[in-house]
Amino acid sequence: MEILRRSSSLWVLPILLLCFFINNGVFVDASHKVYMHLQSTTSHVDVSKVHRTGYHFQPPKNWINDPNGPMYYNGVYHLFYQYNPKGAIWGNIVWAHSVSKDLINWIPLEPAIYPSKVFDKYGTWSGSATILPGNKPVILYTGIVDANKTQVQNYAIPANMSDPYLRKWIKPDNNPLIVADKTINKSQFRDPTTAWMGRDGNWRILVGSVRNHRGKVIMYKSNKNFMKWTKAKHPLHSAPGTGNWECPDFFPVSLKNKDGLDTSYNGKDIKHVLKVSFDVTRFDHYTIGTYDTKKDKYFPDNTSIDGWKGLRLDYGNYYASKTFFDSGKNRRILLGWANESDTVDNDVRKGWAGVHPIPRKIWLDPSGKQLVQWPVQELETLRKKKVQLNNKKLNKGEKVEIKGITVAQADVEVIFSFTSLDKAEPFDPSWADLYAQDVCAIKGSTVQGGLGPFGLLTLASKNLEEYTPVFFRIFKAHDKYKVLMCSDASRSSLKNETTMYKPSFAGYVDVDLADKKLSLRSLIDHSVVESFGAGGKTCITSRVYPTLAIFDKAHLFAFNNGAERITIETLNAWSMANAKLH
Repeated sequence: MEILRRSSSLWVLPILLLCFFINNGVFVDASHKVYMHLQSTTSHVDVSKVHRTGYHFQPPKNWINDPNGPMYYNGVYHLFYQYNPKGAIWGNIVWAHSVSKDLINWIPLEPAIYPSKVFDKYGTWSGSATILPGNKPVILYTGIVDANKTQVQNYAIPANMSDPYLRKWIKPDNNPLIVADKTINKSQFRDPTTAWMGRDGNWRILVGSVRNHRGKVIMYKSNKNFMKWTKAKHPLHSAPGTGNWECPDFFPVSLKNKDGLDTSYNGKDIKHVLKVSFDVTRFDHYTIGTYDTKKDKYFPDNTSIDGWKGLRLDYGNYYASKTFFDSGKNRRILLGWANESDTVDNDVRKGWAGVHPIPRKIWLDPSGKQLVQWPVQELETLRKKKVQLNNKKLNKGEKVEIKGITVAQADVEVIFSFTSLDKAEPFDPSWADLYAQDVCAIKGSTVQGGLGPFGLLTLASKNLEEYTPVFFRIFKAHDKYKVLMCSDASRSSLKNETTMYKPSFAGYVDVDLADKKLSLRSLIDHSVVESFGAGGKTCITSRVYPTLAIFDKAHLFAFNNGAERITIETLNAWSMANAKLH
């Protein structure tokens, strides 16, 4: 793991990560690896409560991965997700289905889609939902038709439109709707997007794929009946050397405000976002750009890097995300998946694997250069006991414990301030080609600096044998400042399994430091630390497995290891109640 954290090449890190994940089964869905000796039901497994979350979405047991086709329909939020009903590892995948009125508390229903037809006999993989004219929902999903993983695109419709929960779904016999032609790799052709209607009245969707290591999103068009699809003459967009693109998402964002837009919106004052999940790096990358509706081409802005070094939705354990337009509250909502970083054998022993991070409202930053994300406001209904800290000074090497709440299941918001930028360390030019997480591994929370590191020590044991620090460190690069945000799992657990993934996740924060303040919010939930820097400009999700810092043995500290004195202007922390998930 030291090699993974310290690789400075633009290409070595993703390739090493891929090899590590495949060899150790950490991200088994990357190659859809099936552990036949572990494919059994968990009916006799003692499902472990240690490290289970209290308010993040996860089923009572077994494997969960991608959120599929989320939608808001007739006052109800629908979450479909990839689920293995027979075990805690990837396999036997169905579209599980839960519904909610608030995106936090969920009612589980029977699976909506599962392998049953010739066009999906070997698998029902990810896809999206679209609301057609007449308020008619339809699901597009990838079906696996043979043992060679040949992939086609199918559709399903509700069996009973009068059912408020849309419990049962029908897969008509005129499936598949889309079959790959000879120019497409049929085993890397998946995850259709939400459809949008162009100005010509025709529907469009994207399907992720790759050709000669060039990732791409293939566009298909249909007339108003949604049933006859034709491949466009060219992909909407592609990028060389990026590998297979999974779980694409394409949607407009407003240049004027934080309101969400329907996927088919094509008015003025908008940009478009193209998000893809890179099968090699296992991160969700996105660009912001312009959609030329006449040419049906997408052009990223020159401020958006189109590749592995580009913007990420989340700089941590976050993948296979999907957005939808919430017409009830006029917002765009982002859902994602955080898999386990533990060993596969441990997943089987504990009886479950995978969680979904808290749904996030997502919008375009006023700069136009990046997206901003924030936990949906409904999460705040789970806030219970509160503690507050104001105007607390922290000199170099000092920390203060946050007491009076259940810190293993908490929501913490803090504003740090400082009086000067003069002590910011120089940014080493040799770091310019490194990923932010490499710099975090070099300059961790214990390496004393000038302006930082300062932040929170989450899920900490009393004597700091275990802790997951979430912190900032400010560097000076020429006449500019670089703000590094880290969520470092390297000291998160005393477990010594060599295959446990304990990375130094990190991203840079594009923030104006004129007011000499930085804000941080961390959602702490037993094995999840989900953090939002500078109001949601940089987000990092970590999965951690403490052995000492569990339940009431967990501690929370604010700390400063920099020479510049830091002031905690305000810190508000709440114990969080359990969400209702079943």
